[in-house]
Amino acid sequence: MRGPGAGGAHRGRRWGRRPHRNDFRPEGTVSESPTRRAAIIVNPTKFDDVAAVRRQITLQSINHGWAEPLFILTTERDPGTGQAKEALDKGVDLVCPLGGDGTVRAVAEAMVGSETPIGLLPGGTGNLLARNLDLPVDDLDDALRIALTGKNKRVDVGRLTMDTSGEDDRPATHVFLVMAGLGFDAKIMADAPEGLKAKVGPAAYVVSGTRNLRGPQFKVRIKVEDQEEFSRRARTVVIGNCGKLLGGLVLMPEAELDDGQLDMVILSPKGVVGWAAVAARLASKKRKGHQIVDHYTTPSVQVRADRPQEVQIDGDTLGKARAISAEVVPGAIVVRVGSLDR
Repeated sequence: MRGPGAGGAHRGRRWGRRPHRNDFRPEGTVSESPTRRAAIIVNPTKFDDVAAVRRQITLQSINHGWAEPLFILTTERDPGTGQAKEALDKGVDLVCPLGGDGTVRAVAEAMVGSETPIGLLPGGTGNLLARNLDLPVDDLDDALRIALTGKNKRVDVGRLTMDTSGEDDRPATHVFLVMAGLGFDAKIMADAPEGLKAKVGPAAYVVSGTRNLRGPQFKVRIKVEDQEEFSRRARTVVIGNCGKLLGGLVLMPEAELDDGQLDMVILSPKGVVGWAAVAARLASKKRKGHQIVDHYTTPSVQVRADRPQEVQIDGDTLGKARAISAEVVPGAIVVRVGSLDR
């Protein structure tokens, strides 16, 4: 599969956006134009004082030689995709989602194929894409400095197709940057309410996970590219663009954000004792060919369950589905990483 930005032959596709004037710089150099402007896509539900955050970002931007940023708030109806399109239409030099992983994902929906870089600003519970890129997740000023002064890195995205009935004529399609899941992990996300996450942070997922440890397996049929379809009994199937979770846990050690591949882990524990075996297996970093934890690397995968299961992408629950499929879109977006002024 060719990268989405590979020349004019892609004009007319949804990722065939005309290259931005501040086009991709492989050496990581940054334009010295004093008119550079960033757009900050803010999820206001993540902050008690949005005005104070705006003042902080504006001051830092001006101090780094950038113009006053364009601030656009997300809404319940539009969590970031429309706002990112608006920012691109206004010709900004950088788009910074300021929220959780869901805000980053929504912004990325509009950024696929764009040469305008994304700067990741922490504002959520997980900030998993930032963690996998070793970017700051606890210091907004430091994250903003990297967004404004850092170098560009192309990363892949996953494209998930969700088939609610298993026979839908027009299944829904979504972009994800971190992970998509069917089963237990999505149930954890669904049962971790926003109020609890706001109060206790990542511990909300621990509470939800404990509640859902006991549960039945379900049967899945899985088709990995270039391999025969196979069947498994599972509690969850996770498809990842990267492998690091909260608390230093690495679910997919071989996953890389820029390898043109997706990684899939099938977890098949039975009861609490089975989950203890899963934890031991994950700690050993051994994944392939095991009846409890099995790992595949592939550019595409299809998963069909024997009954509807909860689905999540980058921590956002999408409801239940009988079937999902995913494919990688190599080098689909540009993200600011590292820093040039340290």
